[in-house]
This record gives sequence, structure tokens and C-alpha cells, in this order.
Amino acid sequence: MNIEPPYYAVIFSSRRASGDHGYEATAERMVELAKNMPGFLGIETARGADGFGITVSYWRDDSSIAAWRQHGEHVLAQERGRREWYVHYDIRIAKVERAYSGPANPRRTTNLKH
Repeated sequence: MNIEPPYYAVIFSSRRASGDHGYEATAERMVELAKNMPGFLGIETARGADGFGITVSYWRDDSSIAAWRQHGEHVLAQERGRREWYVHYDIRIAKVERAYSGPANPRRTTNLKH
């Protein structure tokens, strides 16, 4: 991602429960909704075969994050996630002051979904 700092990162790490139970469809819907929210800058996500995953969404400011957190459909998805989809999760919000990129390493493998 090529975003000029400063901006905010919402880091959502989770351990999924077994079974889909509508998770993938809801996750796709949440990305589509977030893309239309003011201040949304992008998203990256990865999940291992063991069910552990990390999703990082990027936002222009803290007020944009607060608006997303309170979006009606997102609130319903959060409630469902607590009931059905996640064994455990952590959410961290960080202000990105600097960001660096480097060349791709052909020997490195990744599970990133874009």
C-alpha cells in the first residue's frame, strides 16, 4: 500500500471457530461497506490454515474509525462474530507516523488475500 503518513491502522487479529457459518460472505460485505466510508484508505488480510488471521484496515483519522465502528451493518457483524465466528480476537489501533517498503523477495511466501 502506498499511503502517505500519518494515518491510522486498525489491527484485528483473531482465531476463527470451525465452519464458515456465513463468515466469508459477511467479510466481503464489510470490505465493500468500508470502502464507501469517509476516511477509508485500504485493507490487507491474511489467515492461516490453523484459523489464526490478521486484518489491518487503514483510515485517515480516528473519527473515521469511530464512524466505521458504529456503522449499523458492521455492529451486527461484530455481534455475530462474538457469538459464532471467533474463539478469540484482539483489536489494536495505531497511528502510523512512518512507512517503508522494499523489494519483493522471491523466496518469501505469503498468504495475503487482496
